[in-house]
Amino acid sequence: MAERVEAWWARRQFSRGVDVPYEIGTYREAWAAYPALIRQYHPDLNAGITLTQIPPAADVLLLWQCEAGHLFAATPTEQRARPGRERRRSAWCPECATLAVPPRVQPAGPPRPKRPKPRREVCAKTPDLPVGEAFRSECAPKPASAVEAELRAHLVARLDLTTGCNAVRVARPFFDHVEVWPDILLPELRIAVEYDSIGRFGLEHLGTREDADRRKDRALRAAHWEVVRIRTGRLEKLGPYDLQLSSLGKKGVDRLIDVFRDIRGPLLVDAYLS
Repeated sequence: MAERVEAWWARRQFSRGVDVPYEIGTYREAWAAYPALIRQYHPDLNAGITLTQIPPAADVLLLWQCEAGHLFAATPTEQRARPGRERRRSAWCPECATLAVPPRVQPAGPPRPKRPKPRREVCAKTPDLPVGEAFRSECAPKPASAVEAELRAHLVARLDLTTGCNAVRVARPFFDHVEVWPDILLPELRIAVEYDSIGRFGLEHLGTREDADRRKDRALRAAHWEVVRIRTGRLEKLGPYDLQLSSLGKKGVDRLIDVFRDIRGPLLVDAYLS
């Protein structure tokens, strides 16, 4: 059961036999990917203990204050998992999230019987292709990131591979489709490249969105593809071949191609070098 931060800190002092069980900065790297939470946390609201002294997995109730001034208690795990599919800054605060989407007012009278949820239909636009086949999908969202476009241009210039594909047929439905849409596809190498950042409001690729990324990676690997994620903004690696880069540049592209060699072997990858 989660406990107040004062009781948690005192228990850590006793179990470790020291006045300061965690020095300031101990968990700085772990919290660096959550700038929104860094802004919401104030040591003066939490017995003077800084956020970098608290393990992200600690079962401790902390007091947070959002930019609108709302105070609320939540554990580190609850707060890190808070952003879902919403891309609003209010997703980090339960009160702001409720105000953004107020609950529906139920009409007076006897409660209506609950209807069974309809079974979610799978989009019929996906062509009937073998699992693992790359193709051009009309359902795939249009690329919106300038950095993705830059990375795609670098890879097209360095590797003589098929272009134009934006989807891979998978065995099981991923949300409403039996296809997934990686940022960049290298069909001959059967490698998908994803470019991940936390986005403008610090909501992307965190919480439940990170869970969706992992599920997407599993679907691709089940289709005999490998995934390389370029993780920026202090995002932690999700897979064995992920790269943590602060910027792209020529050196970053060189490292990415070296990872391709690790996956498929230098003989195969170098055969496609332009």
